[in-house]
Amino acid sequence: MSTELATRQEGAVQAPAQQVSESAAIIQVIERAAMNPDVDIDKMERLLQMQERVMERQAAMEYSAAMAAMQTEMPSIAERGKTNNGKYATLEDIVDTVRPVMQKHGFAVSFRVKTVDKGIEVTGVLMHKGGHREETAMLLPADTSGNKNAVQAFGSTTSYGKRYVLCALLNITTRGEDDDGVSAAPTKTVTAFQAGQIAQRLAQCPEKTQAWFAETYGDASRVPRTKFDGMMAQLNKIIQEAGDADHS
Repeated sequence: MSTELATRQEGAVQAPAQQVSESAAIIQVIERAAMNPDVDIDKMERLLQMQERVMERQAAMEYSAAMAAMQTEMPSIAERGKTNNGKYATLEDIVDTVRPVMQKHGFAVSFRVKTVDKGIEVTGVLMHKGGHREETAMLLPADTSGNKNAVQAFGSTTSYGKRYVLCALLNITTRGEDDDGVSAAPTKTVTAFQAGQIAQRLAQCPEKTQAWFAETYGDASRVPRTKFDGMMAQLNKIIQEAGDADHS
């Protein structure tokens, strides 16, 4: 490890520690002041305000550090939705792709939707576990294309707004599907319960089948959900055939 890299890493560790130390010191001052009957209310309020500023600054620093780390892992999203005007990344694909990355780095997102004079306003709020949050809003006219009724227009506009607001908050990029079949949108895998069922059946199969499965999927949790029924039927058949062979 180079000296420069070591220095940067050491600084990254020390910065949060310094913030915690500063916060702890102010708390101690506040505790001592609260026990002193001669301290006036105005001074106590100023101390509390100082503590709030320190905590806000610390939360903002944690947010920025987590955001920077998350950006390195955020993939582009495949544009699988289609309209007459072209392709787009669906809200479902965006959410399915970014949710595990966001959870890993302590982020969550929520939306506020309201009707205003000029259309529908969609506001996205990106929250970090440290307490800091950022938000952005988009004002959109109701989507009345395709002879939509009022409810359909509201739903279509809301979905459109959420897509673009979420992309703006997370700096997401989208791309077409001309990437040799490699898509950023994740394949839905089996549930934990289904994975347990597959693993149980697999343990009863011959070693040759287990080796094939390990080479193909790695472990039971990676089996696509759409292949669950077929996989269970295949494993049951192999178990039955192995049993028949043992009794022949």
